Amino acid sequence: MASDDVANLAESLAKTQVNEGELSYKGQGLKLDNAQSVEEMVKEIEQFDGLRALRLEGNTIGVEAAQTIAKALEKKSDLQCCHWSDMFTGRLRAEIPPALVSLGDALIMAGARLKVLDLSDNAFGPDGVKGIEKLLKSAACHSLQELRLNNCGMGIGGGKILAAALTVCHKESSALGAPLQLKVFIAGRNRLENDGATALAQAFQLIGSLEEVHMPQNGINYPGVTALATAMQHNPQLRVLNLNDNTFTKKGAIAMAEALKHLRNVQVINFGDCLVRSEGASAIAETLKEGLPILKELNLSFGEITEEAALEVARSVQHKDQLEKLDLNGNSLGEEGCDNLREVMESMNMGDKLGSLSDDEGEPEEDEDEDDEDDDDNDEDVEEEEEEEEEGEGEEEKSELNQFSTPPSAPRTPDVSSFLTFPSPDKLLRLGERRSSLIQQQVDVLDVTKTAEAFLKISSVYKEDDEEVKSAVLESIDAVLSKAFFTPTFQGLSFVSSLLVMLGLLKSEDKLKPVKVVPGHLQCLEHAVKQSYFPREHITVLNAFMTRQNKSLEVCSSARDRLKFTLQKLTPES
Repeated sequence: MASDDVANLAESLAKTQVNEGELSYKGQGLKLDNAQSVEEMVKEIEQFDGLRALRLEGNTIGVEAAQTIAKALEKKSDLQCCHWSDMFTGRLRAEIPPALVSLGDALIMAGARLKVLDLSDNAFGPDGVKGIEKLLKSAACHSLQELRLNNCGMGIGGGKILAAALTVCHKESSALGAPLQLKVFIAGRNRLENDGATALAQAFQLIGSLEEVHMPQNGINYPGVTALATAMQHNPQLRVLNLNDNTFTKKGAIAMAEALKHLRNVQVINFGDCLVRSEGASAIAETLKEGLPILKELNLSFGEITEEAALEVARSVQHKDQLEKLDLNGNSLGEEGCDNLREVMESMNMGDKLGSLSDDEGEPEEDEDEDDEDDDDNDEDVEEEEEEEEEGEGEEEKSELNQFSTPPSAPRTPDVSSFLTFPSPDKLLRLGERRSSLIQQQVDVLDVTKTAEAFLKISSVYKEDDEEVKSAVLESIDAVLSKAFFTPTFQGLSFVSSLLVMLGLLKSEDKLKPVKVVPGHLQCLEHAVKQSYFPREHITVLNAFMTRQNKSLEVCSSARDRLKFTLQKLTPES
């Protein structure tokens, strides 16, 4: 290990936080490739008596380093909390499963009894779920209370493996007289779709102890929503249900409304961007009149709800003494409908509980409501067609392809093409909370030139000092590039070449015109290369070109220098 690397690690270790029972290396940006690189960390772990929590998030850990850390954990029987999100940045997907297996085996050998397992923001796909399958089935997870797997690209196949592992865990723990009491489950942005959601719903129904369920942006339609609704009825302590940015349609919304009648402890419901439609909203309003006594937040934004149904929802919360926010933004109320909604809320002394209506879609066309039932039927037709097309394909291949496929029925699309043609921060924000999935759907990732152009268009509106715009840009970039790199036929190296040409760093035989480089282009590229979806071998290529002198980047010297530093840090040692 180079002397400067040792010095960097020593400096990072000096910053290591040690709370009661917790050892934290959170966010230190350590690049840990081999046994030598983790020598000091291993010593600290071994010497830490009563280690109950280990935070490794925000670093990048290779297979050999993980195996070495695992050896140190084999005697840590007190360990309860593994905060291991975002710890494989820049790693090949093939590296992640063996690293997870090593760490999991160590926890099993130690006899640990976990309460928290957080592996969010590790884009490991279905194979990554296989890497933790043994751990989840073991006695180490019989005590698990929180499982966080947000943004892991599990896909349908990974969802099924996860559901089966949780089922085994519950059955085996129950046989020992202490059934699994999982309370928090988080798995947003995983493209679980209907099959993955349905498999997990069966596990949830069996477990019955859930208090929080977060599964936004998973491409789930009403069959999967209906399965989840049934499962939620068997979890009477449920407090938070977040299914934002899936596609209920009225059938799924009505099923969910029926399920909520059986629950008394729900405090937060987030069905925003779920296309609940007017009939679904009316069904939820009916449930609210008699049930959900301690509700604090209800989000039914961007659901194609018309004025009459929105007013029903508003009146249904009149006696909710603990209500803090009602979100009906982005629906189809019209100017008069928005005024009427505000008036109703104010008449109940709840005007301050109503969220913004700034993104209202306006009154619907006369025939739009008549189309609702047809759209639900279309969901079934599309699913049948997809099943026929996929028949005979291998499950693993399907899970890889399907985890980024487009939900069959989606809300009316805001003008994404207008944003991509003439991008601006305002246009991006006006696309709403579903902007990342809408842009993802619009970009043809099989065309590397169009993908590179889309990246540059989106990143051109990046603002470092505007958190809302910054977050919207980075989420949109992640959506497009993760879809691209997880598509088996995507030509990643050609994409990088096109990007270099457009940035003026590489000459093109096709005479592609370079763009005017702005800091956002480089700042967003710096973000992208740190994500698990970005292949490590492409980082080496980018680093080679960024180290050259080039006039096109001189106007963005600060962003250029930061990008160069990050690329050098992530580039594998020769």
